[in-house]
Amino acid sequence: MKKEVAVSVTGVSLCVLIGLAPLLWLPSLPGPGWIYGLMAIAGCCAGCGTWLAPRAGGYLALVLCVACWGVLAAHAALWPAYALTKHPLEAEVSVTRLEAGQVRQVQLLHSGLRWFTPGPMVRIQGFTTDETVCPGQRWRMTLRLSPIHARLNQGGFDAQRYGVARGEVLRGRVVSASRITAGCGAREGLMAHTRALTQGLVWQETLIALAFGERAEVAAEIKTLLRDTGTAHLMAISGLHIGLAAGVGWLLARLVQPLLGTVRIGWRFPLLASLLLALSYTWLAGAQPPALRSMWALIIWALLRLSGRDWHGWRVWLCCVAGILFADPMALLSDSFLLSAGAVAGLLFWYQWMPFTGQRLPLLLRYPLGLCHLQLGIGLLLLPLQAAIFHGVSLTAWVANLLAVPLVSLVTVPLILAALLTLAIPSLAYGFLWMADRSLAALFYCLNALPAGWLELDARAVAVMLFPWFGVVLWRLWGWRYFPGLTLGILALLGTPLWRQTAQPGWQVHMLDIGHGLAIVVERNGRALLYDSGNSWPGGDAGQRIIAPWLRWQGLVPQRLILSHEHLDHSGGLASLRAIWPMMRVRSSLGEKDHMPCWQGMRWRWQELDFSVHWPPRSWRGVGNNRSCVVKISDGRHSILLTGDIENVAEQAMVRSQGKALRADVLQVPHHGSRTSSTPALLRQVNPELAIASLARYSAWRLPSVVVVRRYRQRNIAWYDTARHGQITLRFGEEKPRLTSFRAQILPRWYHQWFGVAPVNR
Repeated sequence: MKKEVAVSVTGVSLCVLIGLAPLLWLPSLPGPGWIYGLMAIAGCCAGCGTWLAPRAGGYLALVLCVACWGVLAAHAALWPAYALTKHPLEAEVSVTRLEAGQVRQVQLLHSGLRWFTPGPMVRIQGFTTDETVCPGQRWRMTLRLSPIHARLNQGGFDAQRYGVARGEVLRGRVVSASRITAGCGAREGLMAHTRALTQGLVWQETLIALAFGERAEVAAEIKTLLRDTGTAHLMAISGLHIGLAAGVGWLLARLVQPLLGTVRIGWRFPLLASLLLALSYTWLAGAQPPALRSMWALIIWALLRLSGRDWHGWRVWLCCVAGILFADPMALLSDSFLLSAGAVAGLLFWYQWMPFTGQRLPLLLRYPLGLCHLQLGIGLLLLPLQAAIFHGVSLTAWVANLLAVPLVSLVTVPLILAALLTLAIPSLAYGFLWMADRSLAALFYCLNALPAGWLELDARAVAVMLFPWFGVVLWRLWGWRYFPGLTLGILALLGTPLWRQTAQPGWQVHMLDIGHGLAIVVERNGRALLYDSGNSWPGGDAGQRIIAPWLRWQGLVPQRLILSHEHLDHSGGLASLRAIWPMMRVRSSLGEKDHMPCWQGMRWRWQELDFSVHWPPRSWRGVGNNRSCVVKISDGRHSILLTGDIENVAEQAMVRSQGKALRADVLQVPHHGSRTSSTPALLRQVNPELAIASLARYSAWRLPSVVVVRRYRQRNIAWYDTARHGQITLRFGEEKPRLTSFRAQILPRWYHQWFGVAPVNR
């Protein structure tokens, strides 16, 4: 009977995973009609299954019901993006996060008679006030809300998926605000007290991050070091830290139990005490999604333990993953959840197929070797997820984690927990925090001594990184001896991306989605040429954040860069790109000593493509937009005209001097669709079939102009822009140019769509 119950729980968990899995690849969310239809089919399956195949019918009905649950949860997650962004919203909010003294996130509580349960989170675009602000306060605010919208490029950070996974689909600007309550939350009070105690400690920011999950103040250099050494997971409060808190709670309960009498000694009290301390630590960490998911998994594990049955590790994992996803289906889109679940699955697989056999060794050898065995397994089996999510792996992670994991797990975090439990005794709490600070000093001293170990990978590496999983199985099954053909076949299949020819026939032009600005990549024979380098902003630029990661993920090295003109939204990433690829040659009309010239009449060839410059003439004395280097790229059959930010005056002069030479199949829309460009004369002379524009959805200049868009459509020129379509890729071959966009063809997913109202721009 016990086995039957265990099997049914496992079956239900599998049904939950199967039912929610489509959320990963659905291009759009089914509407009410589909949901009603699936529920009707589920009812039929359940009814027919009672006399045909009871278990199969019930499981199928459960899968369909869970699928409907996941779709409804997705609709609920997106509801604020459609319902709350049409008009300014006056609402009572709770401050949830500050950064550098500015309000960065609030939670909507209610608006008039409408109460929000749960309250949607809103990312605030920087709000300052003369009044004291802290998390936990309640304010009455008038907000102009807009739905989440992110730049979408292959291999780039998927901010829309990240926002949907965390329930943050709104961003807003504060129109007016008045404080309702002045008191801060209890957590903020504990944090302020801890900050005061750690004021003189060197690693204060890292201590606060480990205690309360607030990592905004951790220096960028430290974050980079943690990434390069593969130890960033230790500084994010998740399963490891919640588990440590539970372990401390269990230990404290066991120490107290002897004082309660023999009758009170049992295993349930320590289990409940561990849950209580873990729950308290989750609250201290701000109840961030990773911590909440870890807490939920711990509760499920505790319930399984309280059942009195001996559960296999895989069943516990399956129940925990299914329970987390059923409670929060959007967690399926979270990279941190996939990493955590993958890490536990990897450990279960590793110890099942490659168990540690050194139990009979002396104690001084057993634990170091056991830790090496554990780190080897987790390091190898997490390679596919690391390559897919981070686009790189740390070559020093194995060595770094051998030191960092035991030090942080057994010394730093327990000392921080001890300090938090003794805050009422400041001198004692400070002593614990001082020792934790010294442990961090030792840790970062050792991490800094390691060589730079971050290895950038391209998309081909993901399949190759699956080899350790197959390798372990083949090794244990002696596949190289008994199945040599199968073993060689699997190795050849996994290595296919490395030895297959990467160059595609024809050539491609990629307009990257960089917001306001311009960055175009021309690709031919596995080589790349850039036209403009995007924008820059305080603390970063498009070259470093978007263009370089995209090129690396595609396995491309830029050989040349054509800079249209000097404005920051076109030249902002130039310095970063040249620092990464110093051999890249630059061509422009700026007259810089290290730039090759770009004047009207110049021609050259690159990768069997013909380049001709149609503007500006050498005698041109203008600056800014009208000095844009206009280049036509042609393969002899098809062509594209790249225009930068050229405006009316230069357009008309270029049309008069160049005439039919401007004819092209594709036109890069000048000046982002501004009404000062795209004159009828230019469109008539170029006569393109396609027009592609680099735009930001929430442009301060409200681009493109409605008049300009209408002008293109009146001439039957197909219009595509990055604000609407994300990355745009054109493939030129023998046939007509073929256009694909990120939202519609490259990676169409329901969480990538355009949320909220849909005018030309807002």
